Amino acid sequence: MRIVRLTEETKRDILSDLLKRSPNNYSQYEDTVKEIIEKVRSGRDRALFEYTLKFDGFPLNEDNIKVTRQEIDEAYGRLDPRLVEVIRKASENIRRFHTKQLRNSWFEAGEDGTILGMKITPIERVGVYVPGGKAAYPSSVLMNVIPAKVAGVDEIVMTTPPAADGSVNPGTLVAADIAGADVIYRAGGAQAIAAMAFGTESIPKVDKITGPGNIFVALAKKAVYGHVSIDSIAGPSEILVLADDTADSEYVAADLLSQAEHDELASAILITTSQRLAEQVCGHVERFLGQLTRAEIIRKSLENYGYILVAENMDDALDAVNEIASEHLEILTKDPFRVMTKVRNAGAIFLGEYSSEPLGDYFAGPNHILPTNGTARFFSPVNVDDFLKKSSIISYSREALEKIHQDIEIFAESEGLTAHANSIRVRFGQEPSGADGKGRTIKTGQ
Repeated sequence: MRIVRLTEETKRDILSDLLKRSPNNYSQYEDTVKEIIEKVRSGRDRALFEYTLKFDGFPLNEDNIKVTRQEIDEAYGRLDPRLVEVIRKASENIRRFHTKQLRNSWFEAGEDGTILGMKITPIERVGVYVPGGKAAYPSSVLMNVIPAKVAGVDEIVMTTPPAADGSVNPGTLVAADIAGADVIYRAGGAQAIAAMAFGTESIPKVDKITGPGNIFVALAKKAVYGHVSIDSIAGPSEILVLADDTADSEYVAADLLSQAEHDELASAILITTSQRLAEQVCGHVERFLGQLTRAEIIRKSLENYGYILVAENMDDALDAVNEIASEHLEILTKDPFRVMTKVRNAGAIFLGEYSSEPLGDYFAGPNHILPTNGTARFFSPVNVDDFLKKSSIISYSREALEKIHQDIEIFAESEGLTAHANSIRVRFGQEPSGADGKGRTIKTGQ
């Protein structure tokens, strides 16, 4: 890994480099995605089946699109029983964590005859997209489905691409069953996103789509936003480790590589105040690369987006941390909890040398679907609130409205919205008001 002195210039260059990985920079695929969406929107099942044959090699039809209960039961037999048990344990942790996020509707009644409140309602139908093939991640199934289930979503629809023989990854099916998905369809890519966004004869229209996918899936989610809600436009994975001279260099190197192995666009960055640590981490990285199965992917990832930044002091390091706003942030310092209080922007924060990033990916309970590409400055991890809607409740008695009706009328008329003012005024037997050519309010009908 390259070691770079942290300055304003190097920080600016690295930020610019990282932002190149955003799905927003892949406009060359947008026309293709748009064409797929429009064909599925108009052709419905027929177009969906044609694209599945073209891209996945499987002759999909209305009889085989839905995964059966028998297939799900058989999937359990195809997995190591120990893995099934781990998935169950992880799902319990995820469910327990997200249950603490639940909020109830609330109402507040005043003595003056007012009632204000917030009615919280689950989204009716949610679509969860799950990648297939080599990118099948049962852990992401849990992270999408369980918060929706905890929120009380009526129906959770899942789509995932089939193999050429029509089979679906058994880990995906087991995780979906344990998490509580209601129905699973074998359909993938931008065509599956379009099917959930607009509905086909086989797949119902949903209200929100969540879940990761390749660039075509990401751009499809972006394109259908507004017709349905989405969680986010996810970019490549990233990790930032903030460390001082007390950190274990071997742990730091291992943790950086844990994200670099995702793909060649993944980012792994160490920011440290110790030149010695920086050099030691470089040595461990090379040693690990000789032992890991995805070494080729890791090496390309580090060549493209791997950095070790040496800062003059912890304040400068923290400034860079907040500027980069990484998806995953590990703090390996003498007092990580104190340092954490100065972090404003990060998707998930891991504190201490025994809280490595994979703990969050698989087991601890917090969601691992996190903001990427600097969007942690304004986005949050997927959580129960993503599957809830909030409606404001307002009720005033005549007596309560009478006390303040003139205030509302003045405000409305100041904006030139006399019909707004009239909606209040008529309740007290008054005539509508208008405005003369000079902008003064005048009574009409006198």
